[in-house]
Amino acid sequence: MSAAASEQTLLIVDDDEPLRTRLARALEKRGFVVATADSVAAGKSHAAGSPPAFAVVDLRLGDGSGLDVVQALRTARPDVRVVVLTGYGNIATAVAAVKAGAVDYLPKPADADAIEAALMARGAQAMAPPPENPMSADRVRWEHIQRVFEQCDRNVSETARRLRMHRRTLQRILAKHAPRD
Repeated sequence: MSAAASEQTLLIVDDDEPLRTRLARALEKRGFVVATADSVAAGKSHAAGSPPAFAVVDLRLGDGSGLDVVQALRTARPDVRVVVLTGYGNIATAVAAVKAGAVDYLPKPADADAIEAALMARGAQAMAPPPENPMSADRVRWEHIQRVFEQCDRNVSETARRLRMHRRTLQRILAKHAPRD
């Protein structure tokens, strides 16, 4: 059994105070020893001072990206299990979160049961069941464009060149919301 499995310390990093407080209470009831932070700086400071076994990190924080906190946690404690939460979910950010060291990526609003399940999942349990309603072709196209856009550091001209698409066409696509499934 790893240290993360036997130790129940948890860091919640989210700039939404009501959500952070509600989540902290719910996970304390489930046996976690919870600490909270409301910014990238506070999250990194906590990671350096007393790295937790588990963490729940919001992707977009007021002073930067939650991925910076994920990397700081991984550096301070390689066996940390991190779940990234976001209200701005797409495939590109999910891939970035996993590459930074997150074990899972959940869209907001996520309840405490889903977060606990993601934190504790191991092996075959960690694999999500296949979707009942897979993404539409329009949604897959939109997600691919978003992923390439993120990989090009949100540079419209470079993204358009790589996708072999006119820059203005790409700008119109990026200005729209994701297609509904």
